Amino acid sequence: MPVMVFSLMLVVFALTTGEFVIAGILPDVARDLSVSIPAAGLLVSAYALGMIVGGPVVTTLTARLRRRPLVAGLVATSIAGNAVSALAPGYAVLLAGRFVAGLVVATFFAVAIDTAVSTAPPGRQGAMVARLTLGMNLGIVAGTPLGTFVGQSLGWRATFGAIAVFTAAALALVLRSVPDRPAPDVGSLLGELRVFTGRDVVLAIALTTAGNLGVVTVFSYLAPLATDVGGFSDGALPMLLVLYGTGAVAGNFLGGWLADKALMPSLAGLLAVLAGALAAGWAAGGERGPAAVLFFALGLLAFAIVPGMQTRVVGTAQAAPTLAVAVNASGFQLAAAFAGWLGGRLIDGPGPRSIYPVAAALTIAGLLIALYSLHRDHRPIR
Repeated sequence: MPVMVFSLMLVVFALTTGEFVIAGILPDVARDLSVSIPAAGLLVSAYALGMIVGGPVVTTLTARLRRRPLVAGLVATSIAGNAVSALAPGYAVLLAGRFVAGLVVATFFAVAIDTAVSTAPPGRQGAMVARLTLGMNLGIVAGTPLGTFVGQSLGWRATFGAIAVFTAAALALVLRSVPDRPAPDVGSLLGELRVFTGRDVVLAIALTTAGNLGVVTVFSYLAPLATDVGGFSDGALPMLLVLYGTGAVAGNFLGGWLADKALMPSLAGLLAVLAGALAAGWAAGGERGPAAVLFFALGLLAFAIVPGMQTRVVGTAQAAPTLAVAVNASGFQLAAAFAGWLGGRLIDGPGPRSIYPVAAALTIAGLLIALYSLHRDHRPIR
């Protein structure tokens, strides 16, 4: 793996850990700051809101900056957000720190993907994206449990401090390895935004949102699905998360390989299999063996679709790929926010088991978008 890609992957690992680790230290934060668990849960929303707002806004404002100073500024902002979180004297400052930390994430992902793809050999763009998204996988599989352990041992502030220090070390490697490329040739803001008038770009972003919504809903409520539906004890949850994460790592590389072989056909096929796996979750009921296999399969399929979706956005938005990828990341965060609301309504209504068929139906909606996009790709050129 090239040093440049490795350094960018380390930053992705740190940013992903910073996003998800709050779940493991949430009770400690709430207890220490004397706020309720729901109030502490808003720290997750603050980070997501930062990503949603920052995706289009920060990317547009920084479109004309050279790549190396831009990456340095984005990562330094994230470090500052985590440092503020570690030193926050109260809940309001911590909330602001989480918002700042999330503000630059979508833009960094977009710039990192654009930088990596621009240096990839022809036909290897999907594999290059997969190498970057490996940092996301490792952030979930290793970073989040490790950050939780640090928080439980040394206090939740140490977790954010450790993330800031690790990110700073990764930034030093980034500054040595990322070429100081000029900003892409961009026109006016209106010209940049005009990329979203292209139907294929809109379809690519809609594919990311719809294709991920079902499986993100399942992941958001993995604990009640494992215990109330799968029949597992609370003590089995860490192992199930490891199974999911192991599948995610394997799926990431599989998806990158498939994206380079046949982008849209492979995406359509993976979404069809994912819809079937989600439906199988409903059929498995309380059988723990099939449920364990299912969690591995869902991790594999959920991350197998990521490299292809990112590659599709870059390919359809060649006039403004960085902005399109950033908006795509913001769209994913909107899907995640909606998934949290949807899963909660289903649990309060028909029960947690109903999440599986609803998630399968949502994934089929993504499949239909993929099939329509594939049809458009095969239209005769007039």
